[in-house]
Amino acid sequence: VTHMFAPGNNELTVQEGEILTLTNQSIGSGWVEARNSRGNVGLVPEDYIEVKTILIISFVFVISLLYLEHIMGEVGPVWLYPQIQLDCVVADPKKGSKMYGLKSYIEYQITPNTTNRPVNHRYKHFDWLYERLVEKFACALPIPCLPDKQVTGRFEEEFIKMRMERLQGWMSRMCRHPVISNSDVFQLFLNYRDEKEWKLGKRKAEKDEIVGVKIFSNIDPELPELDPAQVEQKYEMYSQFTRSMDNSVKELLAVGHLHWKRCTGPLQKEYRQIGKAFQNLSSVFNTSAYPREYTLKEALTATGKTYEEIAEIVAGQPKKDLHFLMETNHEYKGLLGCFPDTIAVHKAAIDKVKEADHLVVMNKISQQDKLIMEKNLSTMSYALQAEMNHFHSNRIYDYNRLVQFYLEEQVKFYETIAEKLKKALGQYTTM
Repeated sequence: VTHMFAPGNNELTVQEGEILTLTNQSIGSGWVEARNSRGNVGLVPEDYIEVKTILIISFVFVISLLYLEHIMGEVGPVWLYPQIQLDCVVADPKKGSKMYGLKSYIEYQITPNTTNRPVNHRYKHFDWLYERLVEKFACALPIPCLPDKQVTGRFEEEFIKMRMERLQGWMSRMCRHPVISNSDVFQLFLNYRDEKEWKLGKRKAEKDEIVGVKIFSNIDPELPELDPAQVEQKYEMYSQFTRSMDNSVKELLAVGHLHWKRCTGPLQKEYRQIGKAFQNLSSVFNTSAYPREYTLKEALTATGKTYEEIAEIVAGQPKKDLHFLMETNHEYKGLLGCFPDTIAVHKAAIDKVKEADHLVVMNKISQQDKLIMEKNLSTMSYALQAEMNHFHSNRIYDYNRLVQFYLEEQVKFYETIAEKLKKALGQYTTM
């Protein structure tokens, strides 16, 4: 993409530098149909894109019969994204009980866009899904943690609302991942038809033997083997970037938390004090008995009330904009925290390949074993590169959308304050 494009109906939002896959070049009238990395399809002006030839190579993830496609372009390999992006809505929390009311729980309704048929899950079911995904994919894909468990206050309205919002964020992120969203265990979670199917599916998932590093043995990328030195260089680059971003995200969370506390604490108090001071001044002026005092007294009173109103606006603003900034960064903090373990698996494979020559000399492994180790390392590297490209694509999309929203809300916030100050100003007489 050579220019940013904001769409109308049936058109696709694109950013400069974004990589698209053309799905129909014969639309005509200067338009083409394209799909972005998130699976969204729409029309884009032909003049806004630069078409490049790329090599498409596919391999099969045998364990789940999921075909993954690597597109080798400027960004390297990427996962094959579905034509229709999976998504779901987490809503309608209801309190349930069992053991004759001795044990209570909250159950959420999850509705996938593929069936529009809701299924019900408790938090412990989400926790079960998380454990299965970690067990199966964590060596290849970072799986962010669920919202924290809580012992007390689990049935308070504010907590239920917050947990539902965070479960929605977690599920949306899982839905956006083409490997996770198409896995058998994730599909079971979204699409089981009755209690019997749910229990049978759970038992099957818990007995799955193709988990952890074993998943790499079921991938055949059919791509040129990579030089181990180049592989190591990429791992170091990924490791350095994720560490740096992790630090930046934590910094933003710390600053945001401090600003929230200021808005609902000292800053709100200061604006209230300013408002009270103006109103006290108005009260003093009212005691002067001077006949031309009334207009100024009323204007000062209005100014005081204006600052009291601003105090409440300032205190309420973080929930309108900073909240979403904090929540998304909290998600990324969890996601980035998974990368060191994922990358460590790959670094261990590099160390084994480095040791291979010595082991061959010592007759502990054969030359054929060494070649297999190098081939496995290449396979793991292609998978990690595809995952990093998925991460970068989502990161750019998320932060572009997030900061735009934050700034739009900040503009509204300051415009609201400016309008109130202008109204207060209008009550003073021009001398």
